[in-house]
Amino acid sequence: MEFIHQPYQQGETIAAIATPPGEGGVGIIRISGTDAVDAAAQVLSGPVKTYATHTAHFTHVVDQTGRHIDDVLVLVLLGKRSYTGENTVEIHCHGGSLITRKVLEAVLATGVRAARPGEFTFRAFLNRKLDLAQAEAVQELICAKNEHALDAAKNQLQGGLSQKIKTFQKKLTHIAAILDAWVDFPEEGLEFASMDEVCDDLEQICAEMVHLRDTFNDGKILHDGISLCLAGCPNVGKSSLMNALLDKDRAIVSHIPGTTRDILEDHLRLNGLNFRLIDTAGIRHSDEVIEQEGIRRTKEAMQQADLILLVLDAHKGTHAEDLELIAQVPPHKSVVVWNKSDLQPPPTQALTLPHVVAVSAKMRWGLDELRTTIDKVVWKNGPPAKDEVLITNVRHREAIINAIEACRKVIQGLRSGASPEFLTSDMRQCLSELGKIIGTNITEDILSAIFSTFCVGK
Repeated sequence: MEFIHQPYQQGETIAAIATPPGEGGVGIIRISGTDAVDAAAQVLSGPVKTYATHTAHFTHVVDQTGRHIDDVLVLVLLGKRSYTGENTVEIHCHGGSLITRKVLEAVLATGVRAARPGEFTFRAFLNRKLDLAQAEAVQELICAKNEHALDAAKNQLQGGLSQKIKTFQKKLTHIAAILDAWVDFPEEGLEFASMDEVCDDLEQICAEMVHLRDTFNDGKILHDGISLCLAGCPNVGKSSLMNALLDKDRAIVSHIPGTTRDILEDHLRLNGLNFRLIDTAGIRHSDEVIEQEGIRRTKEAMQQADLILLVLDAHKGTHAEDLELIAQVPPHKSVVVWNKSDLQPPPTQALTLPHVVAVSAKMRWGLDELRTTIDKVVWKNGPPAKDEVLITNVRHREAIINAIEACRKVIQGLRSGASPEFLTSDMRQCLSELGKIIGTNITEDILSAIFSTFCVGK
């Protein structure tokens, strides 16, 4: 069900299953809103209304006819101290999909509304338990696929990004006040700061925002993973290398050139990161229609890939088609892999690409060096520190880019002698863009788009 932002009905009570679908040890049904305790009291055998906040109790769930559904543990969380900032009751039942659905149906039968995707976190945002960047971090935390991504999400949830944005806002608001004072009281000759000092401060803030913007590349790697494309001429051992990296027989290996005619994909965990490993058809001049289509797809995959392993045959050396490929691949995202080095050492000729590794996919030689080289190419300046604030969200990046552009307009205007009154709108635009990140200046459409990506029950 798509989440559509609607006017917030203060205290309206909602419920949903808060644990993933399927079978497990425990299933959780979460109820939140003014009537959460009253609704729980109608389906639980115990005296729920007498339970103190932040206490757990063993009791039973019954349906409207009084029939026993399950033995459960109940948590009561009242007022602002709950996740949503509202009265909340959580029913912990056995984790079968059928039994959790029956408990939820009993709760909904009391008149409680089924929660929409992300509505519990949406309420936490509206009740100021979280700002918007922290709310988005909840989803990032759930979807984290590696330790680096988990650290980045926890940092954002704990307010690392929000605090940085608020620092920018505080400094810019102070400068905006100076500009407004120059506009409103020009005859007073107010001199809170010189023009050069204001420009220098703006330059510093702008540089800090640029640094934050530039963390998006690392953030994207953590959030989305990396597409790693194996490319090369036929029969150089791309499929063998794919199998060696995956440590399983994923691709068909044959001495016959052109065995792989389509794109093969699999997922690989390497150095703590997630990779989408893509084996492609060998590139060569061919009149065969199916092979031509495979080669076209290979070239498309190379263009879209974050990283290319260009596989060459150490036993045969380079030929015209190999050299043509070397000239085509982008050096900044490519690694030359001399395969079959167990048969013969790689040729000594100089290559134009900076990263070159010798391996034997068949004998599993050189794979550790290849993994290390991949790590160097991915993290050009080393992996981010555990506590470093990163942008992992495209929406945040766009807002930062717009804020930087507006800030630079103010700087250029002041440096060129423009009257401050013509620059105040750009300053407001800069502050507005930063506000979009933490939710102080956000539209209902954006809220709908953000929370619709959440699962029901979160």
